[in-house]
Amino acid sequence: MTDPIPLILDCDPGHDDVFALWLAAASPAVDLRAITTVGGNVPLEFTSMNARIACTVAGVEVPVAAGASGPLVKVLQTAEWIHGANGLGGPELPEPTVPLDDRDATTLMADVLAEASEPVAIVATGPLTNVAVFLRDRPELVDRVREVVWMGGSTERGNVTPYAEFNAWVDPDAVAIVLGSGVKFTMVGLNTTHRALVTSEVQARIATVGNRTAGFADELLDYFCHTNAEVFGLPDGPLHDPVAVAVLTDPGCITTVHTRLDVELAGTETSGATVVDFDGMLAREPNAHVAVDIDVPRFWNGVVDAVARLA
Repeated sequence: MTDPIPLILDCDPGHDDVFALWLAAASPAVDLRAITTVGGNVPLEFTSMNARIACTVAGVEVPVAAGASGPLVKVLQTAEWIHGANGLGGPELPEPTVPLDDRDATTLMADVLAEASEPVAIVATGPLTNVAVFLRDRPELVDRVREVVWMGGSTERGNVTPYAEFNAWVDPDAVAIVLGSGVKFTMVGLNTTHRALVTSEVQARIATVGNRTAGFADELLDYFCHTNAEVFGLPDGPLHDPVAVAVLTDPGCITTVHTRLDVELAGTETSGATVVDFDGMLAREPNAHVAVDIDVPRFWNGVVDAVARLA
């Protein structure tokens, strides 16, 4: 068995980010060393609080640091219409016992990379602002980043505009910086995550785990599926963010293609659209791995197993 991959999770919890955090914390394939938060689904004060709550519920003890409150250029647009005013609509939220680290996200990332004996992976499940700031401001540590795996974008349609997925739309300039950094990059977009549906059978499997994490998860999923049904007509809400973590925790679960990926920065109707050139029409060098398929039963087995390993 290979050694676990050292990992930083950059997130904006958000219901599905919580499951990504739990999967990263519980999987033996990765070693979660830090969590950083960014303004995205809800403002930074809530995403930072929610990451600490998710850790508290599940008994996860890693440093949690707050990062960028908004995108590099644009004004932050949030998604309370899916996640509720506090980002974790549904359950009664406990007071977190996991503290907020005194360091900011960039400093914590830098410290983790500098202390590690091998390159560290970053999984980002929100806007890429923190990752872009780190790669821009700490160039001496770029070669310490093993890879960046991002839940964002789409090879097809969007979920906040006809062509843009939310995380890409919030901060497309950050996407462009990360793509241009030369770091290995994997995009896990809506074309794949929309297959990871929280069916009633999936929710029942998670609930019957019977621990504290599972009970909290069940309440989160009740709310998340309800809002997805109201907004998108999807009663079985797609649990996007843990699919990105699964790229590292169970690589055989996700199929990717090495291809060309660009992001639209200035289109009046297409800002934030991810342009995936599967057919090489632009004659540009491939620069990203793009998820195109998922073994859905295998993915859910991994999520359920992770919940069962937690408190």
